[in-house]
Amino acid sequence: MVSFEMNDRKKIGLGLTGFGVFFSFLGIIFFFDKGLIAMGNILFFSGVTLTIGLKSSMQFFMKRSNFKGTVSFGLGFILVIIGWPIIGMIIEAYGFVVLFSGFWPTLAVFLQKIPILGWLLQQPFVRSVFDRYRGKRVPV
Repeated sequence: MVSFEMNDRKKIGLGLTGFGVFFSFLGIIFFFDKGLIAMGNILFFSGVTLTIGLKSSMQFFMKRSNFKGTVSFGLGFILVIIGWPIIGMIIEAYGFVVLFSGFWPTLAVFLQKIPILGWLLQQPFVRSVFDRYRGKRVPV
């Protein structure tokens, strides 16, 4: 059975992941500032690694089914670092979607349980979109 206890390492990892998303968002808001986007990427990656552990991270990113996503995310990160933030973010976004496509159904269920947002997501049109993609991986 999987352990869901929150130790200090996981709390720090979740905090780093949150700051990574925040800095990436700020980098996009400030006209694709490569420094903020790079800092967001580093914080996000280190946060995910701390949250799920080094061994699990390596297994996740090196899985054969996640290879395209890992390479895309890495290439996008390198493009951001060398000064092409817009192209880098587009490639990173593709890699992110491919890597985490297995988690979208879980995220959809979580979002539907949030009080106001859940009510909006229960509307017929939105629900049909969620039902169409529930349980499917993004084709690559």
